[in-house]
Amino acid sequence: MSNPIHREESASIDRNVMRYIREAAEHGLYDIRGMGAKRRVPSFDDLVFLTASASRYPLEGYRERCESKTVLGTRFAKKPIELKIPITIAGMSFGALSANVKESLGRAATAMGTSTTTGDGGMTPEERQSSQTLVYQCLPSRYGFNPDDLRKADAIEMVLGQGAKPGGGGMLLGQKVSPRVAKMRTLPEGIDQRSACRHPDWTGPDDLKIKLDELREITDWQIPIYVKLGATRVRDDVKLAVKAGADVVVIDGMQGGTAATQQVFIEHTGIPTLAALPQAVEALHDMNMIGEVQLIISGGIRTGADVAKALALGADAVAIGQGVLVALGCNDTTYTQDAKQIDATDDYAKLETAPGFCHHCHTGRCPVGITTQDPILEQRLTPDVGAKQLTNYLRVLEMEVTTLARACGKSNVHHLEPEDLVALTLEAAAMARVPLAGTNWIPGRTP
Repeated sequence: MSNPIHREESASIDRNVMRYIREAAEHGLYDIRGMGAKRRVPSFDDLVFLTASASRYPLEGYRERCESKTVLGTRFAKKPIELKIPITIAGMSFGALSANVKESLGRAATAMGTSTTTGDGGMTPEERQSSQTLVYQCLPSRYGFNPDDLRKADAIEMVLGQGAKPGGGGMLLGQKVSPRVAKMRTLPEGIDQRSACRHPDWTGPDDLKIKLDELREITDWQIPIYVKLGATRVRDDVKLAVKAGADVVVIDGMQGGTAATQQVFIEHTGIPTLAALPQAVEALHDMNMIGEVQLIISGGIRTGADVAKALALGADAVAIGQGVLVALGCNDTTYTQDAKQIDATDDYAKLETAPGFCHHCHTGRCPVGITTQDPILEQRLTPDVGAKQLTNYLRVLEMEVTTLARACGKSNVHHLEPEDLVALTLEAAAMARVPLAGTNWIPGRTP
């Protein structure tokens, strides 16, 4: 009789770890990939709403309005941003994404009355023309950074870190450095690009204030300045950003995506979005800045329920990246060409993956034409199709957020509060600082 332990897989060195070790031993290289963390971490899925019953009175969706207007940048900017919904599109660069995709993002954001963001590598004319409200990112690389484009923006986002790779710089592999990308970034064509992990002209929070003042001067104090942080030491980082003069703080949790970085960053750095958000709110509360400095949360926001829970925990708005790409067709089995659905399965197979599992954004060989600079592949997503799909997705999110707010008896999505939530797990209760369902107990907070 055979011993069962002879067929038992090791918990610490399972088949995936063995594969990692063998590949490292064979090639001497670390893994690079796109998208976000694949490991299971506590998330907004671990929270549920306590909707109205006898103790609360719900609002009737067909007869009673629920406002979703969102204002960002009220602290110092002469022209704060006014959005119709609290859902924005996160920064994703031209280079990581095709020009068609960037135009799609702008069109959809404009249709929904919200903003989109440039990402690394500068501003394309298509993006500016299609976007009613455009946020211009200032990153450590300064690739494509242009003061004239800066003045055309509606807000500036100073990027100190990103959830998928806090403490690390961006990557754009050579196969995506097309002639146009190379010209915009002042790079040689076809050569791998690695961005710096810190800004070249300042080294700490005191210098950050000087830099933000410089950006305010160049834009005549007209537009808001965001500071974006990867979620690590959230309390301290938020306080330093506020002290430096940020109008808006953006916190990006570890579930946030990327076009390309080391897998060790994606899976083993930063903290979950669910844990980061309450810490950011606490930091603003400590500084008496709730309502004066706005908070945007990002990293793994996918559904209207996620948005509503983020607002309830204290965010003023959310930013979405990976969900946007999926809405455009990322990991879909087909793409649209000449009004026909074309099967892309073989193209996924060439990448040694399959629809639903692809994270090969860094290769530039995107089967559905999203994360590519290939002139043939990028035609697999046209701006008309992309804008329509993304607009539909954003509209559904808006409807879901207002539906949940009404069910909680709220006439404004920004009236959602922690009291409307309970947690289904001990970890989520401790991170979100809301009671475990069926109890009044907040682990680590109440006896």
